[in-house]
Amino acid sequence: MNDHAQRPPAEIRFAGELARLREHDTDDRPPGWALSLRAARRFVLGDETLGISRKFVGDPSLIDRSLVTLATNRGLMLVGEPGTAKSLLSELLAAAVSGTSTLTVQGGAATTEDQIKYSWNYALLVAEGPSTRSLVAAPLLRGMAEGKVVRFEEITRCPLEVQDCLLSPLSDRVLSVPELSGPESMVFAQEGFTVIATANTRDRGVNEMSAALKRRFNFETVFPIADFETELALVEAEALALLKRSGVTAPPRRDVLEVLVTTFRELRQGQTARGDATDRLSGVMSTAEAVSVAHAVGLRGWFLRGEPGTAADLVSCLAGTAAKDNHEDLAKLRRYLERRRHGDQWKALYEARHLLPG
Repeated sequence: MNDHAQRPPAEIRFAGELARLREHDTDDRPPGWALSLRAARRFVLGDETLGISRKFVGDPSLIDRSLVTLATNRGLMLVGEPGTAKSLLSELLAAAVSGTSTLTVQGGAATTEDQIKYSWNYALLVAEGPSTRSLVAAPLLRGMAEGKVVRFEEITRCPLEVQDCLLSPLSDRVLSVPELSGPESMVFAQEGFTVIATANTRDRGVNEMSAALKRRFNFETVFPIADFETELALVEAEALALLKRSGVTAPPRRDVLEVLVTTFRELRQGQTARGDATDRLSGVMSTAEAVSVAHAVGLRGWFLRGEPGTAADLVSCLAGTAAKDNHEDLAKLRRYLERRRHGDQWKALYEARHLLPG
């Protein structure tokens, strides 16, 4: 993979760490796994002695339960509000268990069974008829044949009948290809195969999973970060990394980030740090959104004025986050800034509220 890829997969970004973990991994491994459970845990949660960075901020017991679920060959379902790093966690777990995280299905209203299981090279199909040469393997078939983890993002955004194509692979561990004959018509899951799915609890228009499919998954909820300092440190680190990749050499201002994270937390919870009630926005004020806003603030300040982003930049960038679902959210954000105008940075935000559209 070249150096200009916007976001290489986890196994490429952390190739050195995975190599060190494999080198020092002396524990027993579940069949088909690239790492033992303890080494996989270190990959996700970090290990200073081996120089392994912490990649997921959350409850360590969630990682333990998730790894044990994957070792039992049951499907793992990660649920929670948008922006709680469910997709990141599924990517990290797949990279640790299988050494690859790219066998991924992105769920949506237009997702079909062909995109999940297999399709055909129609030129070869017409010329030669059904054969393994004309078969085009999709992530599920490849994962079963190679003994890898398959990731299914936003599974509940797929129609119910499409979701249920996972029933046989998850229960019988076999995928039928009825167009072929003989042994090639059945693909049996190899050791190491399992499925990690994600679903958010906030989006509209999702499809409820069937009871039969739910029984084949263990459900784990990923919660927002509870501690302010932890969330602030995460937003600062992620924003700094994104700004460097964007060619910005000035680090984000700590005081601006503190205001940003405080704003997101209070608008998300509907309560200020002092316990005063405030309007909750209908949009998702997640940590991932806060990182995106911090990135935009840094880009705006650097490329427009050659300096780190200011409170005025923050107000302008907040507008695009606040007004996604409901235009009334801008009025709520304006009222929030008017109530929260005490303190240097908060006063600067209050004075810049005219930058909000509408």
